[in-house]
Parts: sequence; structure tokens; C-alpha cells
Amino acid sequence: MTQLSTSDGGASERGAQGSGTSVTEREPELKRVMGPKLLLLFIVGDILGTGIYALTGQVAGAVGGIVWVPFLVAFVVATITAFSYLELVTKYPQAAGAALYTHKAFGIHFVTFLVCFIVMSSGVTSASTASRAFAQNLALGFGLDWGGAAITFAAIGFMLVVAAVNFRGVGESVKANVVLTLVELSGLLIVILVGFYAITQGNADFSQALIFESPDDKNPFLAVTAATSLAFFAMVGFEDSVNMAEETKDPSRIFPKVMLSGLAITGVIYVLVSMTAVALVPIGVLSDPDNATPLFDVVQTGAPGFPTEQLFPFISMFAVANSALINMLMASRLLYGMAKELVLPSVLGKVHPVRRTPWVAIIFTTLLSVFLITFFGDVAALGGTTALLLLAVFTVVNIAVLVLRKDPVEHDHFHAPTFLPVLGAFFCAYLVGPWTGRDFVQYRIAGVLLAIGVVLWALTWAYNRGRYGRKTFMREPDQLSGSSSD
Repeated sequence: MTQLSTSDGGASERGAQGSGTSVTEREPELKRVMGPKLLLLFIVGDILGTGIYALTGQVAGAVGGIVWVPFLVAFVVATITAFSYLELVTKYPQAAGAALYTHKAFGIHFVTFLVCFIVMSSGVTSASTASRAFAQNLALGFGLDWGGAAITFAAIGFMLVVAAVNFRGVGESVKANVVLTLVELSGLLIVILVGFYAITQGNADFSQALIFESPDDKNPFLAVTAATSLAFFAMVGFEDSVNMAEETKDPSRIFPKVMLSGLAITGVIYVLVSMTAVALVPIGVLSDPDNATPLFDVVQTGAPGFPTEQLFPFISMFAVANSALINMLMASRLLYGMAKELVLPSVLGKVHPVRRTPWVAIIFTTLLSVFLITFFGDVAALGGTTALLLLAVFTVVNIAVLVLRKDPVEHDHFHAPTFLPVLGAFFCAYLVGPWTGRDFVQYRIAGVLLAIGVVLWALTWAYNRGRYGRKTFMREPDQLSGSSSD
């Protein structure tokens, strides 16, 4: 889930920018309503989602029974990066995230735009991953014998429904997030409890969780690295919480312990779920490329009497549907924000006069998603691309926190040990590279999305230069907000 900050006014905002009056000077501060408990539920709910529900089998296919190791490594890398986010969010408690930190650190408008567009793109790829998983769970839940084409059409249909809801306008609330979190969490707890039940019945073989298998005969280091680059998709989402900084009570004090607690809780859940999966279900079944519902097989195998077919697919559908909606909300609003900053075509900033939603940005991001689902519809490819894009952003954030040490602020804030951002930048950059064994299709998808962004920037630059004789740059990057969840 993402807290979004956008402006409804078009001409009035541009007029304010032209006069040198910022939006933040005209608008009252957001109400600080989130205490430690609500913030913890927000972070846990933001991390839980499509990744663990849909990609457990793909990770198992890369490393065999030690599927829990890539999830554990991803947790460690995410936690190291979280320390950088904690220093930055307590230092600059504004709802703008990575784009703001990049701009403050480097002051290069094009780089700020690229980071912002990459974050937006990660929302589209994440939602596309979720839509594919939703379609497969839909077929399973209703006992439909659908082939690949039918799954693709269903996924596209689901994205159109998401677009309609997005267009109508969705009021995000902390209470709604609590409900969604409990539903998502319930599915994973069912898997863990089934594992314990299977142990009592003598039906679980946890020795399988110590067996390494690689179908490509990779050595364990390369295989785990490749699997981690995919498993990292399940850990993203914690960075969304920085967008709640302006609505959190005493963020400098409570953010560090709450974010780290949230990461620890989800890390433990993911390790237990992945170990239970390989203890109950053969690796070949889990890693079947056409199986986007591996946890369904786990529950069905471990507890045959449990109403799996009537319940679990719908829990999974609910979890991934929530991820898709929130990510498309973020992507469209972030695209809208860049158009209002006059770094993308102004048509993308148009607001519907009745619904007061950014309808052109919604159409554009939906078309991007439909394109990805149609031509790159594999869950692992789209999920891996999401991780790839965000790992690139995390690399920049880890470097930014070191650069911004030269920018002291008057209030007290969290200070990460210097070696952690250094390690974070190294590990994130390493996981971005092709030496991890990452499927090349993920670079193709990322490259296509980035090329679209650069072309749109160039067209806007030429238009601004030719018609108005003005530069193209981020005027108020602190008004941009949005990040990806899985």
C-alpha cells in the first residue's frame, strides 16, 4: 500500500510554481494519526503479497530444498537497505521517498526523473505480476480448465477492472490496510499451521529443506544468488512506509524499531512458509512454470481434509488483487506527478472533471500493463523485473545516504552505521548485474520501460524548449511520492 500525495488543481499549481510559492506553503500539514501498532501493521501488510504467494515455486526450482535460503538472503539485503531508508526518512520526514533523496543528494534533475520513472515502472510490473497470479488463482478457485491464452485474457480483464476502480477513485485508509493485512497474513499462517499439523501426522520431511538442487548444474553460490534476485520481489514494500512519515507520530523515534520489527516478522514468516513448502510438496510440482499457486498444493498435501479448494485460492486472489490495485494507484499518481512537474507530456496530468482522478495517466499505465501481460506474461519474468528495478533504486538510495551526511539537519534523527549503506549499495548493485544468472528477459522489459520514459522526457524537453523557451526539470521533487509493493 502507498500513501499518495497529488494535487487536484492544474493551472493553479503551475501558477503557484511560477510565482515561487510551493504547494507545501499553501497546504496544511497532514494529520499525524499513526502510532507504532498501526505503522507495524502497515509495514507488514505492505511486504506481504504476491511474491511469496506466486514465486515460492520458481525460487524452489532454482535451488531445490534450500528455497528458504534465498528468502533469508533477500531479507538480510532488504534489512541493510532499510537502515538507509530509516536515516533518510527520519532526517527528511516528507512523503516523497527515493526521488526526493536522490534529488537532495545529487541535484541532477534527469537522474531524479529516472529514479522516479523506474519506481513508477516497478509499480506497473508488480501489478502485472499480480494480475497473472490472480487469473491463475481464479481458474483454480472455480475449477476452470484454462490454457495460457485464457489466463492472459483473464489477467488483462482483471487489469481493466483495476483501471475502472482506479478511475472511480479509491480512498486509502489505515483501517482498510489492517483488514487487508489480516487476510493476506491468514493465508500464510494457514500454510505454517498445516506444516506443524503434518509433522504431528508424520507426513512432513523437513530434511528436504537442507537439500540443494540446481537444474542448470550451477554451483550453490550462483544458484542462490540467482534465486535471491527473484526472491527479493517478496521483500519489497517496506520502503513504501516512508510515504507515511508525515502522518506518523514522532517518526524519528518510532520508525526505526517499527520498520525493523516489521521486516523481522515477515522474514520469519517467509522462511517458515518456504521450509514447509519443500517439506510437503515435491520440488518438481512446486517449480512447475505453469503453477502460479504453489502454496495451494502445500495446504492440499499437508491437510487433505482442509477445504483448500473452497478457501485458499480466494485468499491468494485477495492478496494479489490488493497488490495490483495499490501498485496501479501509485504508478498512475506518480506519472501524473511527473506531468505536473512538466518533465513528461502535460496530457498525462489531465484530471477528470467529475471523478477528480488522473484519467490519462490511468489509461497510459493500464496500456503499459496490458502490453507486459501480453508479451512478457510469465510471473517469474515480471516479478524478477520488479525486483531488478527496485534493486537499482535501492543502490542509489544507499549511496545517497552517504552523500547526504554532509547535509546536517537541526533535529535528531536515526543514524545508520556507515558500513551498512556501503554493504547495501554493494549487495543491491551486485544483484542487479547479469552475473547473478538473472533471466535476460528481465533486462529487456526494464530496458523497454526505461526507453519509453526517456523518449517521453525528450519529447517534453523539445516541446518545452520550442514552444515556451524554458528548461525541463523537476520543480518541486518534494511533492512527488509513491513506491512499489509486491
